[in-house]
Amino acid sequence: MSGLYKINIASFLLFFSFLSANVKANNPEYEARRTSYVNNAIANQTGEVIIFQAYKNLPVDQQKLGTILTELTANLTADFDIVKLIRVLCLSNGQYDSIILPVLRPIPFWLEKNEDTKQYWSENHMIMWMSSDWLLYEKYGKIIDSTLDKRLRHYLKLKIQNGFYEFYSSVYIGYCLSGLINLADFAQDAEIKSLATEASQLLLKDLLKLSNNKGVFFPIAGRNYVSKYESAYGQNHNNLIYLLTGMGQTETGSHAGSFLATSNLPIDDVYNSWTPTLNTSFTLGHTLLDGVNIINNQMSFKDKVIFQWSSGAYFHPDVATSTFKLLKDLNLWSHYEFDEFQPFSILPTELASGFAEIASAISKSSGIYNPKISIFKNKSVTLSSIEDYWKGKVGYQQFPVVANAGTSAVFTISGTPTTDWNDRPSRTSNTHLPYVKQKDNVALVMYRPEKGLALFGYKDEKLSVSLFWEDSKFDEIRESGNWILGREGDGYVAVRRHSTGYINGVRANANPDGQTWIIMVGNSDMYGSFDDFEQKINQAQYTEKWYFDLPTFSWVYYAKIVVDGKTLEYAWNGNILSGPTQPTGIKKNTSDNSIAVFPNPATNNFSIDLFNIKKPVTIKVINSTGQVIHQLDNEPTNALINITTTDWPSGLYMIEVSTNEEIYFNKIMIKNQ
Repeated sequence: MSGLYKINIASFLLFFSFLSANVKANNPEYEARRTSYVNNAIANQTGEVIIFQAYKNLPVDQQKLGTILTELTANLTADFDIVKLIRVLCLSNGQYDSIILPVLRPIPFWLEKNEDTKQYWSENHMIMWMSSDWLLYEKYGKIIDSTLDKRLRHYLKLKIQNGFYEFYSSVYIGYCLSGLINLADFAQDAEIKSLATEASQLLLKDLLKLSNNKGVFFPIAGRNYVSKYESAYGQNHNNLIYLLTGMGQTETGSHAGSFLATSNLPIDDVYNSWTPTLNTSFTLGHTLLDGVNIINNQMSFKDKVIFQWSSGAYFHPDVATSTFKLLKDLNLWSHYEFDEFQPFSILPTELASGFAEIASAISKSSGIYNPKISIFKNKSVTLSSIEDYWKGKVGYQQFPVVANAGTSAVFTISGTPTTDWNDRPSRTSNTHLPYVKQKDNVALVMYRPEKGLALFGYKDEKLSVSLFWEDSKFDEIRESGNWILGREGDGYVAVRRHSTGYINGVRANANPDGQTWIIMVGNSDMYGSFDDFEQKINQAQYTEKWYFDLPTFSWVYYAKIVVDGKTLEYAWNGNILSGPTQPTGIKKNTSDNSIAVFPNPATNNFSIDLFNIKKPVTIKVINSTGQVIHQLDNEPTNALINITTTDWPSGLYMIEVSTNEEIYFNKIMIKNQ
């Protein structure tokens, strides 16, 4: 083959490649927004201006750059700034290498022994550290540890195949994206570049899935902060929505916006993924055991544990032993993320799993893997939820049900009510998580805190449930019984509160036994006028009750809502000691020893002391299969009741003494010859 022919073929391939690249070019509206966004940020010196300056080949603001470099080593979230520095290095022509590289050189880019400030293990931190390390290796020959190549590719494939653990987080989406986009734009390795591009696009599609037609993103989330629901605009993620779709408000040059606006990432598929209406349910991710035994099984011990932590699997009984081992191996008990657990550091590692099981009310629910998600969206209104997600256990930044009537977030949240919604522990935004069931635009939300939470200080007012509802966001508010309805433009939201009371100036209820709330959204397209929507609400049928399930010897908390042709109900099983303890209009049980039964064990007969019970009672004796084998009705309470057991089989029996207001229980062992 002649040299000239080879040159012609090469030229053709180059030309074809050029054409292909242009066919995939982003739509002109997006490109116009991107250009305007960059120019506005530079002109007004807003946000991450040094990235925009480097992108436009302008001198970088030395004061801003110097401030970042000076504060970098002491910064708890240094990786948030390191990804910006990496972008400046990759966008410029080497003029800042001598300023930036000496500051980056001594910083560890992966977890080392005795670390007590920087975090390397949550999902967004992982990709910022790993992407920065990798790009410094490719561009400058930085020495990297032996596992970086493997764990970076594993991370990218994991996100593509299973989604993001910090799902729909308006806090972390932007920071994950910055690490991914750096790789998508600058990685020399073809596979890593391709994987990072795909992961970036998937993350942006997640953002648009729950964005309404006003460019507002008020989602359920695996990890989030209350502050992200207080303002519809002006936040990091809003910049992404605006750039991608033109919806909403922005041009502030935020962290995430600066990365997307200066990237050539193909976004047309992302833009086309947005829909004004959506009604879907799906399960995201993988189970904990699949992660431990299959997905992350080929990683080094340290990396495997870090990947487990990124899914929230810290002290779950199935991984507690490995967590304890790594904390001890690397001496991490003084790290700010683990310092509150330091008293447990004296425990032998082999006891970690057993102790975690005892503390299951707080140890299991940090996990953010395998959620079952429901999403309803109709133009400006949205409702999203996570079904049956660590119900009754402590919540770690999870937001399991959120509605939006346009630019107004509405949700329930457990914990001490306060008018300053940010005055809550950042780690435990919910003191206990609800059971949620969603059908289309209606959600049943039930709270029933586990009794074991009291052992860890979660009791009294901390078990209250509050309603996040900002009156100022609504054009109209109406109340009907326990229902409160709000209208914002042509968007509607209704909440059936457990009660109409206030605590500390907030709509809230303090019943520690169980609470049920209903959330429903709609708009003029679905229901016509706000009056028509209210009429649907007034026709709703609501049922709530406690009952004792004899076959399982357990208390059941039951609720049901029938509204707009939809029926949602749930029976929440507990145990013999988990019935209601407060007067609620529902029968309540007292403690196990409220009625005296003697002798116990018994042979031929036993007695029940009813002297302290003031009303006629019904007495039932129930065997181990749930059958009522003996019953006395309307017995006077000023008596000692004697029951003969001569013909009863030996075994354990339940005694139930009920009045019109209360139910009392005790057990008796029969030992007949």
